[in-house]
Amino acid sequence: MPFSTFGEKFNQYSGITQLMDDLNDGLRTPGAIMLGGGNPAAIPEMVDYFQKASETLLANGEWIAALTNYDGPQGKDTFIKALVSLFRDTYGWNISEKNISLTNGSQSGFFYLFNLFAGRQPDGTHKKILLPLAPEYIGYADAGIDENIFVSYRPEIALLEERQFKYHVDFESLTIDDSIAAICASRPTNPTGNVLTDDEIKKLDALARQHKIPLIIDNAYGLPFPNIVFADVKPFWNENTILCMSLSKLGLPGVRCGIVIANEAVTEALSNMNGIVSLAPGSVGPALAQHMIEQGDILPLSQTVIRPFYQQKAQQAVTWLQQAIPDPRFRIHKPEGAIFLWLWFDALPITTMELYRRLKARGVLIVPGEYFFIGQEESDSWPHTQQCVRMNYVQSDEMMQQGIAAIAEEVTKAYQEG
Repeated sequence: MPFSTFGEKFNQYSGITQLMDDLNDGLRTPGAIMLGGGNPAAIPEMVDYFQKASETLLANGEWIAALTNYDGPQGKDTFIKALVSLFRDTYGWNISEKNISLTNGSQSGFFYLFNLFAGRQPDGTHKKILLPLAPEYIGYADAGIDENIFVSYRPEIALLEERQFKYHVDFESLTIDDSIAAICASRPTNPTGNVLTDDEIKKLDALARQHKIPLIIDNAYGLPFPNIVFADVKPFWNENTILCMSLSKLGLPGVRCGIVIANEAVTEALSNMNGIVSLAPGSVGPALAQHMIEQGDILPLSQTVIRPFYQQKAQQAVTWLQQAIPDPRFRIHKPEGAIFLWLWFDALPITTMELYRRLKARGVLIVPGEYFFIGQEESDSWPHTQQCVRMNYVQSDEMMQQGIAAIAEEVTKAYQEG
């Protein structure tokens, strides 16, 4: 049957669709080694906490109330008020309930935001979202109702000791003109685990203010929760910043709850979009997270349980990778946060898409790096785009070691073939 232009655009099989299909198939396939998807770890202490909190909410009637009632299109009022108090008390941010809206997951929030600012304008012009460095989050790539709504720049690459490296924003190359509707960066960055420095954030904020456009920060892994940040940085927000958070990486991906902190005009726009698209955000996640805030648990759990768990897992995975792949052409992006490692196989004679296929045939799922270089008009001329893969490091030690062994074998074979 014929689809509309919108239908044709969103009926395509995208990188994020492949990633989620692999995640779903892997969960149903015995023995699959899931190093691809972004599902957070089931940290025993957090699972136990969620169990007990759910029992409390069920016993006092709040769980049933959340299940049997709509919230408003802005989201659960009492949760928003709890967030306002948390951010005011912790950071001194000058915010009110008019600065926060909820969405059905961060992905929905970014779909709203990108199309709120970018694409065809009322005057007939076309504007884009500037990604100050690529690679960036795979889920952005196909989120525009209009085509071609992103432009990005290659990063500066700093080579570090112990075969690590780090991306930095190349501010000398950034071009911002009237075609740019907003700046957007994830912090920590999915896929690389890179954390933009405080100085980089301040420079991006200054550029955004200078050009009278918003700075969008994807804070799904960041501060103050879930605090999967290993670098010494500070959280950032002001009225020109749109800070996007999530409950997923607390260990609650199934509740699909995104949090957007912005100026009042953006909050109102997102609330209106919620009403049109989905009536209202879901209530269950906000009810549970509100309980965590009111009990004074959300920040301590993030600091003393979630962050150390992931930091230890990241460090262990780096050690295993370096032992398994001694080739000097192999480097790992310095793990500064998020739940992934970004592996760079310099001068790899096959693309990482081919490496993905070979590993998938062995039951090992990774994500090829080509998908993450969004908005690169000449990416084919930059070999780096086909030399990197994203690897989730949250699986069991046994699964991690088996998966790393398979990666090492296939990479070694590819180098030998080349």
